[in-house]
Amino acid sequence: MVSIRRPVRLSEALYIRQCEDTVLMAGGTDLMVKYRAPAGARPSFTKDVVLIGHLKELNYLKVYEDVARIGAAVPLARILEDASVPAYVKEPLASIGSPSVRNLATLGGNICNSSPAGDSLTMLYALDAVLTMASSKGFRECDMADFIEGPSKNRLAKDEILIEVAIPMGAYDRTFYRKSAQRRANAISKVSFFGVASVTGGKVESIAMALGAVGPTVIRDRDAESMLKGIAVPGRREASDRALEHIAGLVEPIDDLRSTKTYRRRVALELTRHFLEEVVGL
Repeated sequence: MVSIRRPVRLSEALYIRQCEDTVLMAGGTDLMVKYRAPAGARPSFTKDVVLIGHLKELNYLKVYEDVARIGAAVPLARILEDASVPAYVKEPLASIGSPSVRNLATLGGNICNSSPAGDSLTMLYALDAVLTMASSKGFRECDMADFIEGPSKNRLAKDEILIEVAIPMGAYDRTFYRKSAQRRANAISKVSFFGVASVTGGKVESIAMALGAVGPTVIRDRDAESMLKGIAVPGRREASDRALEHIAGLVEPIDDLRSTKTYRRRVALELTRHFLEEVVGL
C-alpha cells in the first residue's frame, strides 16, 4: 500500500529518498493531474509520497543585486507578491494556472515536471538560472539548460531533492514575454516566448531569448544571440533575418490535441521577430 510521508526537516526527507524510491510533492498541482483518478477516487500513486512543501529549508526568497535565490517550495503567489522580484521574472509566473493554482504551485514543481510547455522555463533558460540539488551525500548545482533532458525527463536523481533556484538579475531595458494558449488563463501553452535585452550606446550589449512548446525541451539559440550582440539600434533588418533563420532551424514542434506544428512554428517565429524588431529595435 502506498503511504504518505511528512518529514519534519530536509535531512529526514533526504534520508527517505536515500532509502526508498518515492514521489516528491510540494504544491501538487501537476502531480494531482498526472496521477488523477476518476471523480471521487484518490489519486493513483504507485510509490510512496514524500510531502516537502512545508519544509522551511525550501521556503525562502532572497533577492540580491545580482541574483534572486528562491527555495524550490516557495509558492508562485509569494514570488508574485514580492516587490523586490523584477517584473520580467514575474510575468511568466503570472501566466501559470489561476490564482488558486498559483497559491499552491511552486517554481521547483514547474521545473521538475519538465514539460516543454512549462510556463516558467523559457524565463529560466534565458536568464541562465542555476539549480541546487541536495542528497544525503551533499549538494550539487546544475545549469537550467542542462537539467531537462526531454518531456517529463530530467537529471534529478532518485535520492535528490531540488532545493533552490538561483536566477541571475540583469539591467535589461527591453523585455518581452508572450504565451499563446486556448484561453488567457488556466491553459497550457501552445507556444511561449521570453526575451530580454539591454541596449547601451545605441548598440545591443546583451540579449537572450527562449522558446517553449516547440521542441522536446525549451529552445535557446546562443549562436543567434551572438549574431546580434554589438548590432546598432535601430539597425537593418538583415541582422534580425539572419538570427531568425538560425533559430528557425532549431524549431521542431509537433501536432497534438492543443495545436498543430504548422501553427506553432509560425507563431514561434513571429513572436521572435516581434521581439527583435519591435521591442529591441533591430
